[in-house]
Amino acid sequence: MRSILVAGFFTLFLIVSAPLIFIFRFVGLFSKKAKVVCSQKTVNIAFRIILFLTGCKRITLGQENIPKDVPVLFTGNHKSYADIPLAYLTCCKYVGFIAKKEIKKVPSLSWWMTNINCLFIDRSDVRQSLTMIKKAIENIKEGYSMFIMPEGTRNHSDSLIPFKEGSFKIAEKAGCPIVPVAITNSDGLYEVHHRIRRAIVMIHYGEPIYLDKLEGEKRQIAPYVQKKVEELLEADRKVFEQLDF
Repeated sequence: MRSILVAGFFTLFLIVSAPLIFIFRFVGLFSKKAKVVCSQKTVNIAFRIILFLTGCKRITLGQENIPKDVPVLFTGNHKSYADIPLAYLTCCKYVGFIAKKEIKKVPSLSWWMTNINCLFIDRSDVRQSLTMIKKAIENIKEGYSMFIMPEGTRNHSDSLIPFKEGSFKIAEKAGCPIVPVAITNSDGLYEVHHRIRRAIVMIHYGEPIYLDKLEGEKRQIAPYVQKKVEELLEADRKVFEQLDF
């Protein structure tokens, strides 16, 4: 039943909200920020309803670690389709996601994502990937945060797939801090059972990493950030074990 409700609402939202996409794009001709703000508020409402329909109980930790005065590069593990709604509703920033190119083929959904500064990457195309990275850098310099999942695909195991080094060029070139993000049990909402079920999900924001303060082996950014995410995940597993399901 939950699967039907979520699929039905999501489809209805994409159809009914389509005119808003173009209204907000028209607004964007005069103010990009107004377009992003209006679009993200609309999307956030939809995400709240979707997570409510899934029966998701959300535990959020570490929001106080997110810098309030500068845009950041959020970097997290990737377990589920639900990761994006969870992040949008908790990161307290106007933020765009870097998503796989296949999503760009989905009408309305990809249009909404474009409205909120999401970018689409083709990892098999080096030139396109470089163009995407440059655009992400521009977004950050304009004051909009970006969110990447450098494993490159959804991963349901307890061990992380090695983070892709190229993803961190965004923070290096933009000069922004990196906020590590750990997401636990989001795949319990759907992927584990192949149907939507109620689940407790945890999203944990770590302390920001300032690249200009890193020295020595810490300058190997990808493995260093991955280690920070792994530390958050390990701490969260201990908390999760104590929860009463």
